[in-house]
Amino acid sequence: MKQPLQKGLQFTLGYRVPQEKTVPYVYREAELFQAMPAVFATAFMVGLMEWACMEALRPYLEEGEISLGTNICVTHSAATPPGMLVEVAVTLLDVDGPRTRWSIVARDEQEVIGEGTHERFTIKRDKFTGIVAKKAAQTT
Repeated sequence: MKQPLQKGLQFTLGYRVPQEKTVPYVYREAELFQAMPAVFATAFMVGLMEWACMEALRPYLEEGEISLGTNICVTHSAATPPGMLVEVAVTLLDVDGPRTRWSIVARDEQEVIGEGTHERFTIKRDKFTGIVAKKAAQTT
């Protein structure tokens, strides 16, 4: 990392929910998802939470480093229709070498829709790519 991360670092990411981030788009081949209402999907909310943490970390990463999500524990407590703005506020709770742990709160224009914690691990992209390539080679 470029500079040491400090506990308490905060970042907010805003995102207007498009139709394509609603429940029926999670697994297009799954009839059960297709039958669900068109509201912001938990799967996409989790991705948005990760994205907010990734953006918060971006200025601290060295060339060739990436951060990987390693743990997430969140609630999704309210539905958000497409077209509504969601803001995800993240706060760095802990730094342990390459591991970071974040508090996350997601709000739409009316209420809190989800919250929890997320852990990320910073690693060299080439190292991770090698790990994945080795695993892929063992399965063929």
